[in-house]
Amino acid sequence: MAQRMSKAQQQYQRKLKDAVHLLFFTHHKLPGVRGWELRKELGSDWQNVLEVLDKQLQPLDLQVTQVLDDPDIIDPTNAQLQDARYYITMRGTVTQKTAKTIGWRIDDIAGLAVSVAYIISKQGKSPRQDVERVLEEKLPGWRVKINIDRYINQGYLGEDEQGILFLDWRSRAEIDSKKLVDLVVSYGKREQESA
Repeated sequence: MAQRMSKAQQQYQRKLKDAVHLLFFTHHKLPGVRGWELRKELGSDWQNVLEVLDKQLQPLDLQVTQVLDDPDIIDPTNAQLQDARYYITMRGTVTQKTAKTIGWRIDDIAGLAVSVAYIISKQGKSPRQDVERVLEEKLPGWRVKINIDRYINQGYLGEDEQGILFLDWRSRAEIDSKKLVDLVVSYGKREQESA
């Protein structure tokens, strides 16, 4: 009996290791994997494996993040969970010192923050030209198009056929929209008070 338990534990540890490999690394130029891929690799208890992994990542200030295709879904079905994207994100925030080491220039991060805040202020959608105009006030004009294309390619922004930008899956997973808006509003108040 004890030997069977040990085999079961070993199998579960292997599943946890496989889950880490799937979630930490980039697949098809995007981080993480879809739920159906996890189910295929980990078996029918894939969601339980993710819960255990999430608890193990907590002391490292990391978490398993699930991003549904439709951000308005409150109680997803099993099919929607299998279509969702899962990957590892930070639980807390990144310090300025750490931000310098993640491969983005500080003005690129600022441009993303401005883009996201502007799109949020426009109820989640804005013409690309409007976002470009706002960014051109803060960044050199030649960098604006490059940055927006980068934000789209990396899943932070999406663009439809009419050139309308919206927050894509990665913004919904990695950016605390409420906190960003609160920071922008508090900064605006400080600017008005000092004027």
